Amino acid sequence: MGELAQYLITGVGIGCAYALTGSGLVVIYRVTRVVNFAQGSFAVFAALTVTTLLAGGLPHGLAEALAVLIAGLIGLVVGLVATGKPGTTPQAALIVTLGLGVLAYAIEILLWGDQPRSFAGLPGSVTVLGGRIQTHYLLIIGVTAVVLAATALLFARTDLGKALTATAADPYAARVLGISVLRMGLLAFAAGGALGGLAGVLVTPVQQVSFDSDVALVVNGFSAAILGNLTRPGLTLVGGLLLGVVQALVGGYLSTSYQTEVALIFMLAVLIVRAGRRDVVEAAA
Repeated sequence: MGELAQYLITGVGIGCAYALTGSGLVVIYRVTRVVNFAQGSFAVFAALTVTTLLAGGLPHGLAEALAVLIAGLIGLVVGLVATGKPGTTPQAALIVTLGLGVLAYAIEILLWGDQPRSFAGLPGSVTVLGGRIQTHYLLIIGVTAVVLAATALLFARTDLGKALTATAADPYAARVLGISVLRMGLLAFAAGGALGGLAGVLVTPVQQVSFDSDVALVVNGFSAAILGNLTRPGLTLVGGLLLGVVQALVGGYLSTSYQTEVALIFMLAVLIVRAGRRDVVEAAA
């Protein structure tokens, strides 16, 4: 029982990082209809930035907060490059984000090299249902819950959130109402960058990060977002947690070499089921 509890809680912790990455994808896609393939780079850049800031003498907390802020600013720049030119289609912007993600590899290697890095997280451990759990996993879960709840409130209760929602629902009508669609899109990219950066900052103390770690994060984040059709944050959270738990169980009871395949199979299964439902609806119509 203790071993199972350990796998479940650590899986939820890693799944929270996937959910944050996927939520960043969802925020950007809902507002701009752009699938941001640079999303994983935000996480890696923020994580590696923390290692530099801590080495420079900044305390924990401040270093992580600055790294998340920097990731948000990078997201803003990516949004400006990908969507700032009038008339840019979502398909063209997608290609731009892919190119920027590849460029991020070169920048990260230039700044930090190609060796994995990590930094200390919240120290200590606790016993839950007989399993010994690193306290940092509980921090990941708690911070994710607070941030995603705050994001939901932002969209539901604030004027800015309503403007973002209006832009997502009907860009033309939003323009008629005086809402700057470009500005809302850039804000979405900044928010997506901050969410991705937060994912990287939270997960690095329990999983080393290198320049190419964005692949696993974006694959798992995209798999989680696919469950919510890239538009529903709640289902994205469910997808991230499900992926994290399943991967932890697979890694614990079988082999860690199968964990990436779990995400790909999950994404493929969701797409097949969704395509089957669409065919049924069309046949009924």
